[in-house]
Amino acid sequence: MTGLLDGKVALITGAAGGIGRASAQLFAEEGARLVISDIGAEGVEETAALVRDAGGEVVPVVADLGSRDDIRAMVAAAVDTWGRLDCAFNNAGITGGQIGQGGRLTAEWDEDAFDRIIDINLKGTWLCMVAELNQMMAQEAGGAILSTASLAGIQGFPTTTGYSASKHAIVGMTKTAAMEYAPKVRVNALCPGYVDTPMLTDTMSRRGELILGQIPFGRLADPREMAQMAAWALSDRASYVSGQCLAVDGAFTAG
Repeated sequence: MTGLLDGKVALITGAAGGIGRASAQLFAEEGARLVISDIGAEGVEETAALVRDAGGEVVPVVADLGSRDDIRAMVAAAVDTWGRLDCAFNNAGITGGQIGQGGRLTAEWDEDAFDRIIDINLKGTWLCMVAELNQMMAQEAGGAILSTASLAGIQGFPTTTGYSASKHAIVGMTKTAAMEYAPKVRVNALCPGYVDTPMLTDTMSRRGELILGQIPFGRLADPREMAQMAAWALSDRASYVSGQCLAVDGAFTAG
């Protein structure tokens, strides 16, 4: 049986854990050959080992999304190894809780923290898109790009101002690039709901009961559920889908 990504060359950032690790494992199961990256060597090597143990092909790369050179090296690793880049999942990012801003109202955020979250989430994603788009437009087959935004990229969430700003901007970039590079490159955004990853630990510790009460499914998502949408969005089965915010949220935004 042919996998969703059979024969595709795919890049995944933020692959050391959570949605990124789940996606690396699933993409490999679906037939993709992978370049995976994260800022920490240990985590990305652990993910690579999981992929290899399951019979997948993977090149791990340690990369800082604040470095244009590191991002170019990620794309070059795919091209040097397999001759092209078919799919890119720009998944890496941070939350306010990870930089000491959890629970703070808009006027309470530290300026340095605001700059940091914009630099990593927004500028880092943009730099990835620049390198990926240049490669995909230069190759005959084109490609598909998916960037992780958030429900906080399509509606307001109190106490998330820097995070929300970065994710709304990713949605805007996605829609703009989808129009600019159509039809050769498809560009979409994944907007996860509340997902059971370490990134959510701070939020759940402060208001977990309230959050679960707002989700019609009554539970957090499993990272693999996000990976499944990512694999589909990057596959040829989504060949007419571009410029979209793909919410995977257990009906959270349905009301």
